[in-house]
Amino acid sequence: MTTARAPLTLNDVIAAFEGIYDPGWAAAWDAVGLVCGEPEQPVQRVLFAVDPVAAVVDEAARWRADLIVTHHPLLLRGVSSVAATTPKGRLVHRLISSGTALYTAHTNADSACPGVSDALATAVGVEGPLRPLEPDPTDPNGNRGIGRIGALPEPLPLRSFAQQVAHGLPTTAVGVRVAGDPDRTVRTVAVSGGAGDSLLDTARAARVDAYLTSDLRHHPSSEFAEHGDTALIDTAHFASEWPWLPEAATRLADALGGEGANVETRVSTIVTDAWSQAF
Repeated sequence: MTTARAPLTLNDVIAAFEGIYDPGWAAAWDAVGLVCGEPEQPVQRVLFAVDPVAAVVDEAARWRADLIVTHHPLLLRGVSSVAATTPKGRLVHRLISSGTALYTAHTNADSACPGVSDALATAVGVEGPLRPLEPDPTDPNGNRGIGRIGALPEPLPLRSFAQQVAHGLPTTAVGVRVAGDPDRTVRTVAVSGGAGDSLLDTARAARVDAYLTSDLRHHPSSEFAEHGDTALIDTAHFASEWPWLPEAATRLADALGGEGANVETRVSTIVTDAWSQAF
């Protein structure tokens, strides 16, 4: 006689996930962890997405997900109300009323090894051994940290590498922007998923041939490009972080092992980049 296995609880799934992406690795300013959800509620379907926005919650409702795991926080800054009169408040109400939990892994997933930037490096053809662009000083092994530095298997002209980046990442309206001689040779590359202009000086000091990141502003980029020793590749913020989702889903399934046989994961392919059109 076979006894039906009881569904795992939200507590069970979160414990497994935090064993991979420890919340203690998050930056002090960050807001990671469980946003809403009953700890003892059963979880059978987990949807992974970059952003906690209405389109993702709609997808979760259609698929009947019990838990949404997003990279970006819904409530990064303190609020005094989650009334349904605001977009974020409406999402909180929808999640609670549907019984769908929401969990965030942000800078702890950035810093993890492997983490967001490892997945980005793989997606654009940058190989290891990868090392952190900005190491986490609390990691005695030097594996964790923000960004990664690696190399291409064969040198490429900047133009060709930029095309490789565009093909390796989700398509967005803004595409890929490049600063530098398109014919220059690229061998070593630094990458940082998400907004990475705070690491411009660090990337230049690392003497890489190209630095790939997102949300680069005009003045810092212009000053950086004037040095001429490192090319810049700027991608959509969403696109640079999306490659982490399939990896996170796989690692959660592996962590749950046999107990997770009745937990299904899905990666959202909805493009949630803020920019929907370019003219």
